[in-house]
Amino acid sequence: MLETHFKLNEHGTTIRTEIVAGLTTFLTMAYILLVNPDILSAAGMDTRELKKEFGKELSFSGGGCDTQEILPRGTPDQVRDEVKRRIDDLAPGGGFLFNPVHNIQMDVPPENVEAMWETVMDYGKY
Repeated sequence: MLETHFKLNEHGTTIRTEIVAGLTTFLTMAYILLVNPDILSAAGMDTRELKKEFGKELSFSGGGCDTQEILPRGTPDQVRDEVKRRIDDLAPGGGFLFNPVHNIQMDVPPENVEAMWETVMDYGKY
């Protein structure tokens, strides 16, 4: 019925082909519109500049706390400062989903995880 209504047979396509094409397009767009600034400690990685340059077109998921250096090796106060800085950089105007860069590893002190969580809950509200 839909093939006839949309005249798909005349164009050599099927409902399945059109659905797959639509989903592929949607998923590609979703990937492009949601960026994870995943290596915060990389040379030249500036989350404030990323937000300034791309924040109107993109949303950022991740980048909430550096899990390579700050979270495992910093003090709770350094973790709090890092989380506040990333929220200040990426949250203005919306489009920021807080989460750490990668999984929290076993070598992260529990007090640092607690500091990250408490800071997000206290400071990271729109």
